[in-house]
Amino acid sequence: MPASELTPATKRQPIDSYAALALQVNCRAVNALQDPAAVRAQMLANIEHIRRLLLGSSGFMRSFNGLPPRLAVLPEYFLTGFPMQESIAEWREKACIKSDGPEYTALGQLASQTNLYLSGNVYELDEHFPELYFQTSFIIAPNGEILLRYRRLLSMFAPTPHDVLDKYLDIYGQDSLFPVADTEIGRLACVASEEILYPEISRALALKGAEVLCHSSSEVGSPRQTPKNVAKLARAYENMAYVVSANSAGISGIAFPASSTDGHSQVVDYRGYVLGEAGPGESMCGNGELHIDALRKARSRPSMTNMLARQRLELFATVYGGDSLYPANNMLAGDKIDRAKVNRVIAPERSHFMDTLAASIDRLKERGII
Repeated sequence: MPASELTPATKRQPIDSYAALALQVNCRAVNALQDPAAVRAQMLANIEHIRRLLLGSSGFMRSFNGLPPRLAVLPEYFLTGFPMQESIAEWREKACIKSDGPEYTALGQLASQTNLYLSGNVYELDEHFPELYFQTSFIIAPNGEILLRYRRLLSMFAPTPHDVLDKYLDIYGQDSLFPVADTEIGRLACVASEEILYPEISRALALKGAEVLCHSSSEVGSPRQTPKNVAKLARAYENMAYVVSANSAGISGIAFPASSTDGHSQVVDYRGYVLGEAGPGESMCGNGELHIDALRKARSRPSMTNMLARQRLELFATVYGGDSLYPANNMLAGDKIDRAKVNRVIAPERSHFMDTLAASIDRLKERGII
């Protein structure tokens, strides 16, 4: 799961500026499909639809400004939609993919055909946790190789590595939590959906060297400023990083007003400026030119605006290292004293998520925080 080691500054090669595209595409949900073969066919059809949009977008951008994209980010839910009434077991069987399945093969071929670094977010199975699934962001290189898998760490209604933390770390190690891929177009990392609202996630990735945050999202479409859009600007500025954020162009195929999650796909530069943003509907307008060398110079310059270098991390260690609020390992059962026996994973009912959150709120009250 960890990405490759980062290249020392003395050995980095200059990077020509390039375009990044936050592709805003309709997410075609599989919830109503009952036949497993029909679900798999829909997933591959969704990838084929994206292939056509990426080829067309790349061609247009090349003609318009001579700069076809080298990085494309897809929305959250682009492959399947999201679980509504389905249990963990039902969604695992219906809509989750294997790490070596045909869907990843098709995505690798898509990256190769379009000559893109490709990022997106899917529901993924894990052989070590057959009772669960994880919401996984990925980055695929233009040669079709999967460079990075990032498992979403904060989720309201889906299992995360934190819920089975001890076992997850025993298998994958600490570096798996915040992976960064060192590539020819810069250091890339992923932030999933509403995690953009939590500054700790992006800060941890920046401290691992991330320069571009690939944000797959499905969020409120509104003419007003939204919490996630405020957060995109803040995460970019405070971490001196680019944010490439792709929203869905609505979600079809479920009992849900389709355009509720639409618009605001965008590219934000490391100064917090929006370089390009999409309105409603399927769109390539959320694109912008990334200057990684300029970002690196800004990070290397002593100044009041060097938000990354000015961090005094020791000040926060005791606050963040205190007693847990939302408990780790809440989906593990076994002998809590002998960690070797903490290996039985619990597939929770949907009520587990609300119950665990309610208990966390009680802890906040007990400590006088709220």
